[in-house]
Amino acid sequence: MTTAPSEPVAAYLDAARGVLDRVAAQQEAIGRAAAFVADALASGRRVVAFGTGHSHLLAEDVFMRAGGLRAVEAVLEPALMLHEGALKSSALERLPGYAPVLVAQSGVGPGDVVLVVSSSGRNAVPVEFAEAARDRGCTVLAVTSVAHSSAVPSRAPSGCRLFEVADLVLDNGAPAGDAAVPLPGRTERVGPVSTVGGSALVQAVMVGAAALLAARGADPDVLTSNNVDVPGAGVR
Repeated sequence: MTTAPSEPVAAYLDAARGVLDRVAAQQEAIGRAAAFVADALASGRRVVAFGTGHSHLLAEDVFMRAGGLRAVEAVLEPALMLHEGALKSSALERLPGYAPVLVAQSGVGPGDVVLVVSSSGRNAVPVEFAEAARDRGCTVLAVTSVAHSSAVPSRAPSGCRLFEVADLVLDNGAPAGDAAVPLPGRTERVGPVSTVGGSALVQAVMVGAAALLAARGADPDVLTSNNVDVPGAGVR
């Protein structure tokens, strides 16, 4: 059996560590995001996550997840995910007018917190989702690559990118194009890191929110794993 070259593998792990370092440097912003989430849940409002393409993974990452908050919801639009076809989802996430329909269908309103994830932050659907949510009085938290988004023009009708329309921006630390490791003798890069940084960010926000709720004497209602054999464990 031939093993993978060690240098590119090590380079990817180094890049992932670097992304986590950039996430850790945002603790003030993470704390503010956590306070938005805790305040919404404490007042009976909603917390809703949304992403398209591979960014939908992070909406799922905070939805009904062991160790996460039961109250967090996700807008998971099948046509904007990958299992109905990557080319289809890539085309649809550029389609103006799609996102406001999803926001209206979700029923979010004043006092709710909406988490929008898009690494490039340029396509019509995530930008318009954030804009429509803000128009409804929601607080919008964005998880995006500031490096990538700053380097490209918007594809949204407003001409804005996600980091320009959110109330609070969390930078996933990924480079433009996401892939972090050059291949020896080739021009392309491999090893996307946006999910590493994005997952760390959204989970840090939820951990912070749970801790704030507990400190206030409120029940954060944390889910435990279905695969832990203890009384009362599991998604109920």
